[in-house]
Amino acid sequence: MRKEEKSQLIESIGAEISNYPYLYFVDMNGLNSVDTAKLRKMCFRNNVKLLVVKNTLLKKALEKSDIDYSDIFPTLKGSTSIMLSNVNNAPAKLIKSFRANSDKLILKSAYVEEGFYIGDAVLDELISIKSKNELIADIVAALQSPVKNVIGALQSGANTLSGVIKTLSEKPE
Repeated sequence: MRKEEKSQLIESIGAEISNYPYLYFVDMNGLNSVDTAKLRKMCFRNNVKLLVVKNTLLKKALEKSDIDYSDIFPTLKGSTSIMLSNVNNAPAKLIKSFRANSDKLILKSAYVEEGFYIGDAVLDELISIKSKNELIADIVAALQSPVKNVIGALQSGANTLSGVIKTLSEKPE
């Protein structure tokens, strides 16, 4: 491959990486063609983009990025593929789901929520990370809870008070 072609590939990889906030680096080594096709279909259904790249080109593209990915560089050995997503835990859930049938897909590292996760052991931790929308929903629910309690107490108090008044008014003197 000529130098111009390599630089174009580095630019295109860099452009793809910059379009997605969450990156998962995985090892697909050992997957046969049927399993690879299944993985690609799962990625498509879950809006996860899967790229197979050469480590040297990937490293150069990451070096040109605004973000310092140097923590991930030691994991870029052997076969490397990138899962790109707009949802922070979608690739982690996809990997876990795929492993139900095949244990050949291994998480090398990930860049999620401005943090680096190294190794396959952090997969469950990545699955449990909540997305921005989930956190907003939790905050809204937490803020609504006290208001609902106050309204409920006021309504039940009014019902109780009206019941007492009604009972007293019906009581013969």
